[in-house]
Amino acid sequence: MKYSFSDFGKKLTGHSGILQLMDDLGRPLPAGVTPYRLGGGNPARVPEAEAMFRREMERIMAEEGGFEKLISLYDPPQGRIGFIDAMAKFLSETYGWKVGPENIAITNGSQSAFFYLFNLFSGTFTGADGVEHKKKILFPLVPEYVGYADQGLEPNLMVSIPARCEYYDDRSFKYFIDFELLESYLANHDDVGAMCVSRPTNPTGNVLTDTEIHRLAALATKYDIPLFVDNAYGLPFPDIVFIDEAAPYWDESVVLSMSLSKIGLPSLRTGIIVATPEIASAMANVNAIAALASGSGGQAIAQNCIASGEIVEVAKNYVQPFYQRKSQQAVAWIREFFDGGDFWIHRSEGAIFLWLYLRDLKITTLELYRKLKERGVVTVPGEYFFFGVEDPKTTCHGHYDKCLRVNYSGPEDEVREGLRLLAEIYKENR
Repeated sequence: MKYSFSDFGKKLTGHSGILQLMDDLGRPLPAGVTPYRLGGGNPARVPEAEAMFRREMERIMAEEGGFEKLISLYDPPQGRIGFIDAMAKFLSETYGWKVGPENIAITNGSQSAFFYLFNLFSGTFTGADGVEHKKKILFPLVPEYVGYADQGLEPNLMVSIPARCEYYDDRSFKYFIDFELLESYLANHDDVGAMCVSRPTNPTGNVLTDTEIHRLAALATKYDIPLFVDNAYGLPFPDIVFIDEAAPYWDESVVLSMSLSKIGLPSLRTGIIVATPEIASAMANVNAIAALASGSGGQAIAQNCIASGEIVEVAKNYVQPFYQRKSQQAVAWIREFFDGGDFWIHRSEGAIFLWLYLRDLKITTLELYRKLKERGVVTVPGEYFFFGVEDPKTTCHGHYDKCLRVNYSGPEDEVREGLRLLAEIYKENR
């Protein structure tokens, strides 16, 4: 039989950057091709973090009925009560935020959280007078995370502001929010339902400073819209942040999204939303309809680690230095292997990626991606990260089809050889 999908079905089953990224993570390469997995967002295995979570799992297994309770009962749609209480107490006592259990909702990973958030605050709105109007999600800095691009249920819900860019003598560069463009857009468009940033930024490893995030929150308050902050790589955990002036921030204008994935539990899909009670309640309601409840495993394993503060100490003392060393080593290899080319590296300030700009590449990065994959090197082409911009080829500094995202978190020999092959194929196509 031949079936037809609805518009919703066609949108979610069509080609997308995030589908390609996740497919590359799990799909084997042709026989005989050695894989060099520099593409997806899978975190590394940090022994100290794994030991902490293993101990907690063993504690659950040793408790009378602990394992059975974990696997046999649904948690409420808002999340596991003990985990939410521990999270609220930690945030209020550590940062002085006015946060209680009513401010927190748990989802099956932050990817689902943003699907809920984007569609709560964009799309068609019907006023009390029955008149319909559409609202959009505004991204103050692009390039931005590929996984956001296709999450709106209605078409054309994402709009982005091209970044300001500065180049430095050491072949590094850095993106900045162009606040002049951003404020002009907000002043002249009344169809913005929310703003969204990732901090640290995926794909570039850029980290918005405290000054920048406070300025964004002030704009959110001014225009009475929420600011979504995707903190999947940030403080207090997993703390994959290599600069100062990047403290966690929350006020009632901010919806802060955290995750247990990059601290070492990616397969247990645990997203943490900190928001006003109204938004947290709405997230729980949507979760009930879409998923009944969130998975309990990650919450149960991490609960005591958050309550004691151990998860923050492990992040600070082991996870952050682990990734910083790997980032520095990968940058050194790039400088060695790419020497002689017109290459640039975005300053590595956090997250688990490096963002390469290959200015003298004579083909697009989509074409380069295909050539690399034939040799077993999996990356993510930059074109997918410039969504929501009317003409990214002319407004984004020439970076649109000359950039690659590289995950440096894999085994050292795999990353080194993958970067060497990448440089070799790049030089063949300069």
